[in-house]
Amino acid sequence: MTPQTIGKICAFALYLAFMVYIGIRSSKKTNNAKDFFLGGRGIGPWVTALSAEASDSSAWLLMGLPGLCYLGGLKETFWTALGLIVGTYLNWLFIAKPLRKCSIVYGDAITIPSFFKNRFKSRRCNIISVLLIVFFFTIYTASGIVACGKLFRSVFGLDYTVGMVIGLVVILSYTILGGYRAVCTTDFVQGALIFIAFVISGLVAVFALGGPSEAFNSAREFSVKALAGEFNSDLQSVFSANQNFSAMSAISAFAWSLGYFGMPHIIVRFMGIRSNDEIKTARRVGIVWMIIAYIGAYVIGSLGTVYLNNRGILLNASTAETVFSETMLKMFPSFIAGIFLCAILAASMSTADSQLLAVASSVSLDLYKGIINKDADEKKVLLVSRITVFAIAIVAFVLCLLPNNNSIFGLVSYAWAGFGATFGAVVILALFWKKCTAAGASAGLTLGFVTVVVWHNLKGGLFDVYEILPGFIVTFVVAVAVSLVTKSKPGVEELFDEYKNMKD
Repeated sequence: MTPQTIGKICAFALYLAFMVYIGIRSSKKTNNAKDFFLGGRGIGPWVTALSAEASDSSAWLLMGLPGLCYLGGLKETFWTALGLIVGTYLNWLFIAKPLRKCSIVYGDAITIPSFFKNRFKSRRCNIISVLLIVFFFTIYTASGIVACGKLFRSVFGLDYTVGMVIGLVVILSYTILGGYRAVCTTDFVQGALIFIAFVISGLVAVFALGGPSEAFNSAREFSVKALAGEFNSDLQSVFSANQNFSAMSAISAFAWSLGYFGMPHIIVRFMGIRSNDEIKTARRVGIVWMIIAYIGAYVIGSLGTVYLNNRGILLNASTAETVFSETMLKMFPSFIAGIFLCAILAASMSTADSQLLAVASSVSLDLYKGIINKDADEKKVLLVSRITVFAIAIVAFVLCLLPNNNSIFGLVSYAWAGFGATFGAVVILALFWKKCTAAGASAGLTLGFVTVVVWHNLKGGLFDVYEILPGFIVTFVVAVAVSLVTKSKPGVEELFDEYKNMKD
């Protein structure tokens, strides 16, 4: 075993052990369901902000997005990143405080399905939202497991499946042990690591290539050569495809912004923050993190082409998503590179753990305790939660093994559209429109889901528009139309007035 390999192993072992340690420590403060799923509503602004952004970004920020940049998709990544930054800001500005207040007034809800159930007094709406969470989060979790497999294969040459198993075991360990508090704490550490990795590696890449002007000129020259076929036909075809960027492509990319309003693993952070007064601080921290992180992804992806090519490495379409890891391995000594490569593992874990927790909370509280066993005590609810985390993780792992399910960007894109189109529209209506009814919300969720799935599987012409946009429009329009011809259940509108009059 070479010294370089030993250095990388030490870095990864140290990081993974620290994550498990946080889970063990957090388990001592997890005594009931509210602690496990929402941290007792006692999480501070810095941890809330970095946890929300780290769980949002996932491995696609360090693998999917840089990989797309590497292959010449600079325009698409620009509009996607811009949409995500705008969406993050609007989410913190307009959704965070109202959602926290509303979730307290409507029966102290601690999950998104329970919030829908209490807000509309509808079990049907509750069940529909749980089923959507299980469906889309299984797909979303799979993207994090795929990232672990690609990372360990790229760094250590391990078998792809073995790498996925290692990542899965660690994620399960601390999520099952510590719940929300462990997830938020590990996400805070992981968010900080991602931030540092992007800042340092971005600066090193720029100055290693002769400064900002020289670096980006070299990246443009690489694109010209790739389009001319000077490297290989595979790279030429991918670069050519990514140059066909139209107004429709820009709209589709920017439409990612709509996803934030409906992401259960992100907006649940708003419900768990310590107080409304701390939301402004959390918003500022989160936005600064987002802007710098996306600039870093853009820089590494675009400059990685030249940096690696100068060192005799040329990635193709199937390996482009490893551009960050390959750059780190060439840029730093093995131990330092290993620490920064843990940022990819951090991005994968910070999203997967939050998603598993969101599924577990929905199944155990909203299905098991809400319908199957209403008299279940806290111990049984926690047991069901932990079993659910394990079961969903295994299903996601099996999904990763299926053909054509190894694209991180593709898996995230589908799940993001599903949540943004369905939950996003209904959350907005639930918080800002008094007359939104249970029938309207249920119809919107159902038809929005159908629209996303159908649109995702159709290609050509109008169907090339990202499915989140038509799905969001259908959900919103259907929910409003049905609400106008139906009535709210008794007491629902009175509670809405109470929520609106609640002091900040």
